[in-house]
Amino acid sequence: METPHVLAIPYPSQGHVIPLLELAQCLVRHGFKVTFVNTEFNHKRVMNALSDNDILTNIVNLVSIPDGLEPWEDRNDLRKLTESTSEVMPGKLEELIEKINGSDNKKKITCVIADGSLGWALEVAVKMGIRRAAFWPAAAAQWALQLSIPELIADGIIESYAGMPVINRMIQLSPSMPSMNTESFPWICFHDENTNKSIFDCLTRNNKAVKFADRLVCNSSYELESAAFALFPNFLPIGSLSASNRLGKSSGHFWPEDSTCLDWLDQQPGQSVIYVAFGSITVFDQIQFQELAMGLELTNRPFLWVVRPDITKEASDAYLTEIKERVATRGRMVCWAPQDKVLGHPSVACFLSHCGWNSTIEGISNGIPFLCWPYFADQFFNQSYICDVWKVGLGFNKDEGGIIRHEEIKDKVEQLLADEALKSRALHLKEVIAKTVEEGGTSSNNLNNFIKWMKE
Repeated sequence: METPHVLAIPYPSQGHVIPLLELAQCLVRHGFKVTFVNTEFNHKRVMNALSDNDILTNIVNLVSIPDGLEPWEDRNDLRKLTESTSEVMPGKLEELIEKINGSDNKKKITCVIADGSLGWALEVAVKMGIRRAAFWPAAAAQWALQLSIPELIADGIIESYAGMPVINRMIQLSPSMPSMNTESFPWICFHDENTNKSIFDCLTRNNKAVKFADRLVCNSSYELESAAFALFPNFLPIGSLSASNRLGKSSGHFWPEDSTCLDWLDQQPGQSVIYVAFGSITVFDQIQFQELAMGLELTNRPFLWVVRPDITKEASDAYLTEIKERVATRGRMVCWAPQDKVLGHPSVACFLSHCGWNSTIEGISNGIPFLCWPYFADQFFNQSYICDVWKVGLGFNKDEGGIIRHEEIKDKVEQLLADEALKSRALHLKEVIAKTVEEGGTSSNNLNNFIKWMKE
């Protein structure tokens, strides 16, 4: 039997690359050859961030195609990124597949797994007669929301032009699903009408293309989102794909991981450290950044804080150096952390997070309670899961100017760490998640069935 060959292509963003690459490594362990397609820009970042002893390039074929943007252009400008990639990448992907398939008949692509936000990649697979699966790296409820856009328009909840809510209110996609705030729909979070419309138009086109997928797989589980999977029974949950559950090491990061923070954690008391990380996109103004620094200092607890070079556009290098010196006796600041290992470390007490789905999954998989600080898009809904459904975290309150003040940060840290019932629920959820990926667990069975289908 010929080795099945999967081509996997993520949406070109950190939160999408990592989970699909985790799935790619799972497939390799099950006998697949995997070609993983990043944009040229992200491919360079991933390769530069790999450590010298990383074996990723030995097991997954990492390749790239252009995204149509110049090297200096801002990839966090989602309007520009989405429009450019949808214009340039389909043709480049088709050329890549033709090159692979023409080089050796035994190495032909047998299945394309495309990010659920890349409908055009599924269309390329249809055109080339290749079976295809759409992979959703975020909460299934968010995919359900996007696929429900036609119904939301028909019911008068949003308008058809740019998806803006007709009236700001709370809605439920089904009676058993958590409420969603129409003001926080992910396609209207950009504070710019042209960007909102561009993203909304992309989603509506994408919804049509997703219908071409033979399988719809999600990095989630029945146990986490039973109501969403009841509403969309064709979603196949195979998560959590987080390294803490299945792989032992996460790959695909855009920044080199600073593993020296693990040695620092070894020196801290058990369950004492506040881990602070806001993902790859969150940006603070200097006032909010300073309030966060002051709040962490006020807790009188050790903290590990991930501060990307671009996390604040206004703060100077001198200002960041001053903060590092000020907190040096108690806190540790790093550019990027091996988050899967940090969250599994016995010194970590809680996770102050932006509530991205990868971070959410990694936190609950390790039984860590959350302090929720969502920034944009689906992160606000993920907070509702954490705080209102699973009840394993607390949110912050902003002042009249929209700032989370240092006193509020200190108070919520103390409240969270004194709540034994909340911490107990977090540990219970860890056990629930672990069982889903064990042999015979729901996600494990779904993954095995997915693999069986791709090998047919």
